[in-house]
Amino acid sequence: MKTISLGTSGLRVPAIAIGCMRLNGLDKAKAQRFIHTCIDLGANFFDHADVYGGGASAGACETLFAEALGMNSLVRENVMLQSKCGIRPGVAFDFSKEHILASVDGILKRLKTDYLDTLLLHRPDALMEPEEVADAFTALHNAGKVRIFGVSNQNPMQIRLLQKYVPLPIAVNQLQLSITNAAMISQGLHVNMQDDAAVNRDGGVLDFCRLNDITIQAWSPFQYGFFEGVFLGSEKFPALNAKITEIAAKYGVSGTAIAIAWILRHPAHIQPVTGSMNEERIKDCVKATDITLTREEWYAIYMAAGNTLP
Repeated sequence: MKTISLGTSGLRVPAIAIGCMRLNGLDKAKAQRFIHTCIDLGANFFDHADVYGGGASAGACETLFAEALGMNSLVRENVMLQSKCGIRPGVAFDFSKEHILASVDGILKRLKTDYLDTLLLHRPDALMEPEEVADAFTALHNAGKVRIFGVSNQNPMQIRLLQKYVPLPIAVNQLQLSITNAAMISQGLHVNMQDDAAVNRDGGVLDFCRLNDITIQAWSPFQYGFFEGVFLGSEKFPALNAKITEIAAKYGVSGTAIAIAWILRHPAHIQPVTGSMNEERIKDCVKATDITLTREEWYAIYMAAGNTLP
């Protein structure tokens, strides 16, 4: 498995992260097999959130992960754990110091570990007081509970505001990105144009993260819309699937591998976060790390998805 640097943290991580949002859809035996398959493939970076499991089952994915892995101090050193906090479902986004500290304690208890490699703030909080976040991050870092910090779905100004007060570097920004959800790329191609693709909806977050050595983690790399479905095999994207199938045949891999290779080809060193609980699909994702699409192939896939060049 190829590795990349996680922001400026100095930590080398697998080029592919394993998203655990759907882990509680497996029973313990299947979860155990899935997790160990990932580790054997070198994909030992696992992405969690305190709300994964949904509703009354929030946190269930973290609990099942620790149980299935048989978490102990020796096992812990073989995996990298990331989790997120800040969402109180149906109530509020909450970046208060009290909520962050309590959330991390809950995460650590469920994962049966003393520390997280990475903690992300899960979506922006309109009432964020950056001084409180700074106090929380500093306390967690000094206590050895969290090593690296990041955010999720934040624009450049929100990150700059946070970084003004937080003495620790923001290493990660987790953002939605796929072949069919590529607005952050399209706006950079349509500069000075009058079409819809030229609209800057995120403050130039892609270039901002590159300029500031912040690793973008791409969530939902196979989804179109906002969890509307997977574009691979979808009748809504015939041209895209035909092009992916053509290029996949050239490299002797599946369409899944090509969809991930498309993200990996971008020079920002983006880390895709898979969401599948299918072991074969994870194997296909890992194969993508050995593929470097040509410039012509990358653009052909981009345009087959309905994206245009000015």
